[in-house]
Amino acid sequence: MKKIKGKIGSSFDDFLKEDGIYEEVTARAIKRVIARQLDALMTKEGLTKTELAKRMQTSRAQLDRVLDPENESVTLGTLTRAAHAVGRELKLELV
Repeated sequence: MKKIKGKIGSSFDDFLKEDGIYEEVTARAIKRVIARQLDALMTKEGLTKTELAKRMQTSRAQLDRVLDPENESVTLGTLTRAAHAVGRELKLELV
């Protein structure tokens, strides 16, 4: 029997859109990626949370919210300061 190539059914994105949770799930995934990237850069550069908070001119509590993959209440300004504090740029784009 020949195997048929191509898509069968809808995509996972379509499933999320149909359920009305696509934007929420996407935002949560983006925040998790950013939090993990920041954590990895801190480890790579040997930065403590206290040092990074000082670079960001913020509190340790605010930095903990930034680094918490589950916390979505962080502003773009805070994420931008965090990126700059580890020598990176935050890049967002509409596609």
